[in-house]
Amino acid sequence: MNSMMIVKFLLGLAGLGIVVFVHELGHFIAARLSGIGVDAFSIGWGPPLLHKKIGDVDYRLGVFPAGGYCKMSGESDFNQFWEDRQNGVQPPPTSFFGVSPSRRIATAAAGPVFNILFAVLVFSILSSFAAEITTIGNRIVLAKDVTGESYPADRAGLMSGDYIQAINGQKTGNYHDIQELIAVNAKKPLAFSVMRNGEEASFVIEPEMDTGSGAGRIGIYFWTDPVIFDLAPSGAAARAGLQAGDKIVRWDGEDFPYSAAVYRIYNNKEIPQTIPIEYLRAGKRYETVIELLPEDEEKYGITWPYIVHTKPGSGFFGSIAEGTKRAYLTFTRSIHGLTLLFRGLDLTKAISGPVRISYIAGDIAAENFVENPFLALRGFFEFLALISIALALMNLLPLPILDGGAIVLYLLEIVTRKPVHPRVFNVLQMAGVALIASLMLLAVYGDIMFFIKK
Repeated sequence: MNSMMIVKFLLGLAGLGIVVFVHELGHFIAARLSGIGVDAFSIGWGPPLLHKKIGDVDYRLGVFPAGGYCKMSGESDFNQFWEDRQNGVQPPPTSFFGVSPSRRIATAAAGPVFNILFAVLVFSILSSFAAEITTIGNRIVLAKDVTGESYPADRAGLMSGDYIQAINGQKTGNYHDIQELIAVNAKKPLAFSVMRNGEEASFVIEPEMDTGSGAGRIGIYFWTDPVIFDLAPSGAAARAGLQAGDKIVRWDGEDFPYSAAVYRIYNNKEIPQTIPIEYLRAGKRYETVIELLPEDEEKYGITWPYIVHTKPGSGFFGSIAEGTKRAYLTFTRSIHGLTLLFRGLDLTKAISGPVRISYIAGDIAAENFVENPFLALRGFFEFLALISIALALMNLLPLPILDGGAIVLYLLEIVTRKPVHPRVFNVLQMAGVALIASLMLLAVYGDIMFFIKK
């Protein structure tokens, strides 16, 4: 692991720590408001590096920066609570089981609620600033024409060069709009409105599910004309004498109608070190040769044309509305994504552990930081908001060791007017631990494979 990777990991670890801190802070505040005593509140796991007792709470800084916990008085004494209840002994009024089930429900729910509120806050703040979205137009290239593999798009009758004008009645002015609608509608029929040779056509396409991510896909690439927009100053293309504005017409002996053709040319084929290029400049045809050096890492240093769409910032109330809407959509789409776990999703690719999440968060934070710190921070906090909602949803699952499972048990206690029997409680706890442990093993395996490939 190189130094840059370590920096990215540490940045991400700090971000993950923020999300978990928000979750535990929710439990802490709700416990205090519910009259439940808190023995310890820790930022980070493991033995405390620092701690200070203020009142009856021991505030700690754990040795492992990711995570944290809120240790409530008597929270782990369920068996004792049951025995005391059977013997007519009331637990201490400030212990976890000394308060009503409704207060315990509120305390358990507060962690996920705070995670969702954190996401709303982040999305709202970001919505108040203008945002530049870099994307491509709505003209597409079929993946079949690039890789030879068939997908829903070509089977439905779409063709390379089509312009996707709308999906299910929603206008798609750029490729970002197209991918966003397709990604969240795996296995759902969608109505496509397409412009082809100046004439409108309609198609119904059902995106297939990418088993690695759970996202929908129909098998398309974006179309960009092969006109160079910009060049890396010391890149392979610049060394070959190419300039911005040059239109490439042939690449390594093959026609080059769009930039994605480079993937077709080298599909299942090694990229050679020398690549003959034919291009147009000011109406005249020229030839050159791109020579790839080891430091190029098979990158040509070419930037193709793109669109920068500026989304204006919203006012105070508009930002709150937009932030709430984004958090809601993210939460509902996460629920949909969760259902895909039972519909053929590859768990080793779809489930990420804390190591991979930390690295991805740090990678986003480090990306383009020197060139555009605001853009890097924006991406970082957007990712934290997404992780915060994912953490909320995970904890609301009805598994006994999670907040959702605790809420279910306390609701049963309200309905039956007595807590579940310890034997039932312990069996449910063990089943929950076994399931979570299995998912964690899958996540660790997925993380290891992710870094091996990197």
